[in-house]
Amino acid sequence: MIIRRPARAQARLVTGSNVLLLQWLLAGLVAVTVMAMAMTARAAPVPDSFADLAERLLPAVVNISTTQTLKNPERAPDMPQFPPGSPFEEFFKDFMERHGAPDAAPRRATALGSGFIIDPSGLVVTNNHVIADADQITVVLHDEQAYKADIVGRDSKADLALLRIHAPNKLPFVTFGNSDEMRVGDWVIAIGNPYGLGGTVTAGIVSARSRDISAGPYDDFLQTDAAINKGNSGGPLFNMKGEVIGINTAIFSQTGGSIGIGFSIPSNMAKPVVADLQKYGKTRRGWLGVRIQSVTDEIAENLGLKDQRGALVASVSPGGPAAKAGLKSGDVITRFDGKDVTDMRHLPRMVAETPINKEVDVTFWRDGKKMQAKAVVGELVDDSDTEQAKATEKPEPKQDSGQTTVGSLGLSVATISPATRERFDLAPDAKGVVVTQVNPAGVAAEKGVRPGDVIVEVSQEPVKSPADLVGKIDAARKAGRRSVLVMLQREGDVQFVPLHIDGGSKKESER
Repeated sequence: MIIRRPARAQARLVTGSNVLLLQWLLAGLVAVTVMAMAMTARAAPVPDSFADLAERLLPAVVNISTTQTLKNPERAPDMPQFPPGSPFEEFFKDFMERHGAPDAAPRRATALGSGFIIDPSGLVVTNNHVIADADQITVVLHDEQAYKADIVGRDSKADLALLRIHAPNKLPFVTFGNSDEMRVGDWVIAIGNPYGLGGTVTAGIVSARSRDISAGPYDDFLQTDAAINKGNSGGPLFNMKGEVIGINTAIFSQTGGSIGIGFSIPSNMAKPVVADLQKYGKTRRGWLGVRIQSVTDEIAENLGLKDQRGALVASVSPGGPAAKAGLKSGDVITRFDGKDVTDMRHLPRMVAETPINKEVDVTFWRDGKKMQAKAVVGELVDDSDTEQAKATEKPEPKQDSGQTTVGSLGLSVATISPATRERFDLAPDAKGVVVTQVNPAGVAAEKGVRPGDVIVEVSQEPVKSPADLVGKIDAARKAGRRSVLVMLQREGDVQFVPLHIDGGSKKESER
């Protein structure tokens, strides 16, 4: 027999501490419900179809065709060798005379790419490499209407370009979304002009974030498995809201076709660049005035750092923002403008995106201590058109009398004198000792040290003579250290190189 309690009797049971328990349970239930709703809202379900989204976005995606005059066509390959009297000999000879002559007239080459409209007046975003060196740029809309395009601005470092077309009517357009909100596994679709097949839609997911593919100084690509092929460059990568969260730029492929590894410039990196191109015709980037390098395990050990976080300052530009703030070579920047510098490659982008003339806090590590400084960010001067001097091979120097062989490092050094300065073409203000020989089997050679390099510091202390260098190596060994941090100067550039001293000769030879 089931005994049912009256409603009044049940109400009497819910008193005292039981009321608190019930309130707690209800609050927990509400919290769990809210969390579940939030997770459901964020984790979008697998779409049944991309058709509605594609139909809405396709009109704003354009095909880009460029033509370029090749004034000096590459020399045609040599004619194959055939047996005497072969019928192919005359055929290839005639072909080469007509198409492969070295003095052939300039010819025109065409290339295809993609882009997207961001403003109804006709502003089009694409990759810089799509329109680089083009004599004429044509933008073809989704309805096959073609317009000649003018370049508003371009940025080779970010590989972005902004074009303008003049259409009689307002054009369909798309907007940028927040690429920082994209998570690995989120759905995306790419629209573009692969192999000239305009209006091609492919779908996939975000495969990875913050990819560095050595394409430029500000690499921070989104990786996607949505099919991207030749001709997709400059086209948009959309989220499920129809917002542009990436500009398709490169693929990893051994065949030239898509294998599901594509890379897109994040929208949050592209937006300020496009805004600058529209306003100034160029990109204005922040500048700190430092040359930096990665912090390796050996460098961290030598500097007394707990981990490899941060960017090591190799040199400071005289009169630059960093120099005025008091930073110097050997400092490790760990925080910039309130953001952690997790590794070297993130700092250039952080500085570049900082408003010019803004005063920022810089946290750095020096002499085993955490320090802070305030720096006023300057403007980076674009030196992309500056020609770099070509390296020339120097003859192997003859042995110097009085040079010192540092066996534990696998190199020989000498005092900087008029003779060594001339032999190795050293800068007039070079200070330290010059490397005269490098043992191919030594630790110095392993780290890329070569004759003509100038050792300026060891363990952040100046080196004044070969004997001074030997003394610092011996002191480091006696202190139980396995390596020393050497500052090298090479052709006007400065870098830090950690060199092992384990197992080396305990007594360096001098001759």
